[in-house]
Amino acid sequence: MSLEERSRDYREFMEGYFQNWLSQFAQEPQSRLYDAMGYSLLAGGKRLRPIFALDFCRMCGRDWKEAAPFAAAIEMIHTYSLIHDDLPCMDNDDFRRGRPTNHRVYGEGLAVLAGDALLTDAFMVASQAKLQKPGDMGLAVALMAEGAGSLGMVGGQVLDIMSEERVLSEQEVLDIQTRKTGRLISIACCLGVIAGGGTQAQFEAAAQFAAALGLAFQIRDDMLDVIGTQEEMGKGVGTDEHKNTFVRLYGLERCEALVQKYTACAIEALDAFENTEYMIALAKSLTDRRV
Repeated sequence: MSLEERSRDYREFMEGYFQNWLSQFAQEPQSRLYDAMGYSLLAGGKRLRPIFALDFCRMCGRDWKEAAPFAAAIEMIHTYSLIHDDLPCMDNDDFRRGRPTNHRVYGEGLAVLAGDALLTDAFMVASQAKLQKPGDMGLAVALMAEGAGSLGMVGGQVLDIMSEERVLSEQEVLDIQTRKTGRLISIACCLGVIAGGGTQAQFEAAAQFAAALGLAFQIRDDMLDVIGTQEEMGKGVGTDEHKNTFVRLYGLERCEALVQKYTACAIEALDAFENTEYMIALAKSLTDRRV
């Protein structure tokens, strides 16, 4: 099965999963909230984090659909972060994935609450996973909470806000990005191993893969804010011009070399798994993506 075919299967499965999950709340009196949640959750995108969870489960030898609750949960957390990042008090963006941002459609108050609900409900969805090892649900919940919270994504966002008035060192930029983009990718990969009943060595290898690929992905993302177009990206570009990005730190040429380096490191970590062809192809596809 090709990269495109397997990715499409994963994405279509997740779309159906989200639609089914949201449909059960259609008669709730707060249905407007679910409309706002669904507006962003069903807006498409690469579904990269769910794909990582599903495929790492597969590479551990278990049916990849067993990781669906974890895959959904991590995408819900990611979607919440996008809604909040777009708010006027944060990045103040008007477009996301080619459409008006959530707060432009539903207002700031409901957008904040839609994000809050997605974050909280993610743990309810994750709890539905059927795991093979006793105690693994506690590990999974702890990973999600730490990665999304003050030690992870939220902490990284705070560091980002605090850095807006000065130029950061290399380590400070890494501290921000590994807590934001990198941490959610790491959680997704590790949750896939947990769902697949993988070994400790595979869990550690998944974390190594994610750390390297998360950097490659974020560096490419920073590059696309400079060289991409709004039509390609589906959102505003050039918005990070005065932020502490990898492009500002290294320049485009060195960023390109770093993307290649970190992608190679990620691929090397996959030696702990079987049937890695798809994941290798996916990692490589991030090196030259335009969106």
